[in-house]
Amino acid sequence: MPASRVEVPAKTMILAVAVAAGAWVALRLVPVLLVVVVALFLVGTLGPAVEWLEKKGVRRGLGIGIAFGSMLIAVVGILALTIPALVEQLNSLVAQEPALRARVADLLSHSRATAPLAGSLRNVDYAAFLKGSLTTALEYSRRSAEILAYLASAVFLALYIMIDRDRLRGGLYALVPRTHHIRLSRVLLNLESIVGGYIRGQVVTSGLMALFTFGLLTLCGVKAALAIGVFAGVADVLPYVGVFLSVGPALAAATAQGPWIVLAVLLAMLAYEEFESRLLVPKVYGRALKLPPSVVLLALLAGGTLMGITGALLALPLAAAVRMLVEELRIDLPGEDVDDARLRAEDARLELEYEQRAQGVPAEQAAAIAVKISEDRAGDERRPALQPNEAKSAAS
Repeated sequence: MPASRVEVPAKTMILAVAVAAGAWVALRLVPVLLVVVVALFLVGTLGPAVEWLEKKGVRRGLGIGIAFGSMLIAVVGILALTIPALVEQLNSLVAQEPALRARVADLLSHSRATAPLAGSLRNVDYAAFLKGSLTTALEYSRRSAEILAYLASAVFLALYIMIDRDRLRGGLYALVPRTHHIRLSRVLLNLESIVGGYIRGQVVTSGLMALFTFGLLTLCGVKAALAIGVFAGVADVLPYVGVFLSVGPALAAATAQGPWIVLAVLLAMLAYEEFESRLLVPKVYGRALKLPPSVVLLALLAGGTLMGITGALLALPLAAAVRMLVEELRIDLPGEDVDDARLRAEDARLELEYEQRAQGVPAEQAAAIAVKISEDRAGDERRPALQPNEAKSAAS
């Protein structure tokens, strides 16, 4: 039997090489892509405030300065409120460490099963521990400096995007055929809404975490409850890791109140974290991003598994963006049979209106026209439908 020979077309080989090269470049540029994503999140967060100031008669440049200045003041205020108190708690914990270690060792020595552990605890060699952790501390310091540099780059990129909004938007629309400008503007507006909903969800969950921590520590008579509560709210932004960052300072501050208070704080914080991750987060983000609670939970788990903290942070807006694109691009899913003739007719009407209004104008002005048409349509969709009697009186 003659051997069969498989021939791969040259076009297929070139396409495979191009895909592999693109994937390699994308992996190498992951930090740059994350900077762009963070910058776009900042634009989506501060953009509505700048537009609101513009409607109140404030010049756009001044509005951008007010928005970024307010963000800077808020960040500096949070750092000034939390860092000194946390450092004080850490120093106090270090000073109390020998007494606390001796107390725990005495408790462990009462049981035959834990007596060896008590002896090891009394003879802890801090010199060897510090020598082994010095390299790790230097590595973490380097990574922290890199993260701060990337964050600063994202802030400046967001600032440039907002200042040069019209020209950048015109350049983007110039790359897309005019027959798709209305759809592009609608997608971009929906992405802004998704970012806004995600940020609002973060504010709600972080604020509730801060209030819970502050109330719990105040009830337990712990000092610096406000600072630790604010820190817990900020740390709650990080999925999975935030609970450990917030529990540590809370337990350190509660050590002065005795072991039972420490145990109560630990159990209460873990119980609230479970309530937040299982019930609160799916409800809040599901309502803000229009996602079912089950999808919210699965997206967080999948994002955290694939890309760690970064994936968990981006999972929800990405899931909401995919859902929105399926709806806006009128993609027919295999299991659905939806009659969207009315929506397609409305799309055709808006595209015809845009074609008439944007004929012969440059891309920058055409982009502004497309955005205005899409905003008007979004406003009409949000406006409740008139009742028959109201429609009759409005027509008369």
